[in-house]
Amino acid sequence: MDGDEQLLRGRVYGHDHDNPDPGPKAGRTYAELVGGPLDGLLLDIHGWRTEEVDDGVALTTELSRWPGGRALYRPRPSEPRAAGPGIACRFYYSGDTP
Repeated sequence: MDGDEQLLRGRVYGHDHDNPDPGPKAGRTYAELVGGPLDGLLLDIHGWRTEEVDDGVALTTELSRWPGGRALYRPRPSEPRAAGPGIACRFYYSGDTP
């Protein structure tokens, strides 16, 4: 694991690396990002409807193939999801877009 990977692991997407508490908050629901440039980050999906989770996300990142582009992540339909707070599911990397 390189330095960038260590910096990202366990941090919530959208929180700055110098945030004194960049980790998950109690009572919130998260998707773990797997693979690609945001591997190891958590995405706050608290309050998302099932359809929104099913659609996946395009997350802005300077670490994608196109700096300032978006990394695409989506859940696998066959994977179970946990109910309630904590890590409910995983979103898997499927590519980049400008």
